[in-house]
Amino acid sequence: MKILIFFQNFFIEMAELARFSFRFFKEIFVPPYEIKETLRQSYALGYKSIPLVGITAFIMGLVVTLQSRPTLIEFGAGAWLPAMASVSIVREIGPVVTALMCAGKVGSNIGAELGSMKVTEQIDAMEASGTNPFKFVAATRITAITLMLPILVIFADTFSLFGSFIAANIKGNISIQLFFSQVFQKLVFFDIAPALIKSFFFGFTIGLISCYMGYNSDKGTEGVGKSANASVVYSSFIIFVIDLLAVQITNAFSKY
Repeated sequence: MKILIFFQNFFIEMAELARFSFRFFKEIFVPPYEIKETLRQSYALGYKSIPLVGITAFIMGLVVTLQSRPTLIEFGAGAWLPAMASVSIVREIGPVVTALMCAGKVGSNIGAELGSMKVTEQIDAMEASGTNPFKFVAATRITAITLMLPILVIFADTFSLFGSFIAANIKGNISIQLFFSQVFQKLVFFDIAPALIKSFFFGFTIGLISCYMGYNSDKGTEGVGKSANASVVYSSFIIFVIDLLAVQITNAFSKY
């Protein structure tokens, strides 16, 4: 009986989330367009995340290169270190780590903020005043993080490659011109384009789930905490699922 109730609640939740996403696609194409609020959210959710994303990506570039260098040297492939680092960072490390950092920072922020607005009846007050709270509160945040995450991924890749260059010079000696020449020589279209495309889906997932959890929060302050926590957990899980599907699709197309 408990299993049946679990699956029943799961499918109900998925149906509500699907309806929430359909409403988002409907609202963004119907005027009035909240451009100013979208830009404000892009600044708050995207621009202010650059320091955290940059530092994390820089450290990841250092760690990946330092961990990979001994193994490559052992097999006589030390010269492949820049190429290996570039492909690893651009394909997987940059997009996934950036998305997970944004799920933790941006997702919890959106879930808590919208949950607080819900339990304090600010959203109900906006509806009573004749405005559209969904368009102003939810649609703008989803649009902002969807557009900003690919830009953050580009920043993360850049910081991470510089971290990789520094790590390569800790126990070696390679010029920055040679390092980045080997980096860009190895990268191809099917390394960069799929990474940026799936970054849009990562951003949309973070925004959609976080707004859904916050917009449907209840049970007072306890519900706000649960909304913030659920936003991070569910967003992170779906990011890995999307990444798994993206890898399979990319590998299928690369054969042709």
